[in-house]
Amino acid sequence: MPPKIIPISPKVSAPKPMGRLFVVGTPIGNLEDITLRAIRTLKEVDLIACEDTRHTQNLLNRYSIKTKTISYHQHNEMTRAPEMIIEMEAGSQVALVSDAGMPGISDPGFRLVHLAIRHQIPVIPIPGASAFVAALAASGLAVEGFRFVGFLPSKKLARQNNLRDLEIENKTLVFYESPNRVIEMLEDVLEILGDRQVVVAREVTKVHEEFVRGSVSEALEKLKVKPVRGENTILVGPPISSLKPLSSAQSIRAELGRVMTEEGLDERDALKVVARRLGISKSEAYRQWQAEKRVAPNPSN
Repeated sequence: MPPKIIPISPKVSAPKPMGRLFVVGTPIGNLEDITLRAIRTLKEVDLIACEDTRHTQNLLNRYSIKTKTISYHQHNEMTRAPEMIIEMEAGSQVALVSDAGMPGISDPGFRLVHLAIRHQIPVIPIPGASAFVAALAASGLAVEGFRFVGFLPSKKLARQNNLRDLEIENKTLVFYESPNRVIEMLEDVLEILGDRQVVVAREVTKVHEEFVRGSVSEALEKLKVKPVRGENTILVGPPISSLKPLSSAQSIRAELGRVMTEEGLDERDALKVVARRLGISKSEAYRQWQAEKRVAPNPSN
């Protein structure tokens, strides 16, 4: 009897593994501010893309993480992001970290996340510390609504134009700023947004953590006698006029006339002084002044 011939089934290849991108939050100062999930993820992935491999290595050494690292920063992300996409399309599990906090929040990361989504690669956030969230929670300023701005332009004119765009914002404003520009930035805030309440949060979660609170002018006085160092998160409160309407005793028109008479200032300079005293911007003071004039016109004006 002839042997039974068993047909050979075509070879079925194993399904191609799917790569994933993990966006991992890391400590902003204190190395203990990292989640158990973040530690496990960094141990299990195939590759960690770091803003600065030397900086991240301190964190990896602390938690005995041996995963391979590669640099991914603002100067190489144009070429490095596509390389990472190829790695993940081949099945690699990649973690993206910045030097501190969540990648993509005023740090490199957006381009890689955007490309991963375009290529249908799953993007998984692993939440962690964030400097502006920590500073906001401890600021004592209004947090029902806030606007995260990040870094303002380093050039004075561009910075001032950005601040003018924020004049009508009635929420707490959150900025990051270099220690070399904190004084200049606050001086521009005082001139354009007025003498609002401000909190300068220095070195949040680090050994020299400090919160400088008060009006913008008060904060400037404190910071000018004490050098500004380290990472700075600056929170600027809403306009005082948006929190409490001006009383009749605080009439812009009346105050303007008094300042011009007593201090011998012209209308423009007097308006700037009045705006600072009321904690509002010069343009807001001008708008209120014009509104008062329309309600009760003065023949002399």
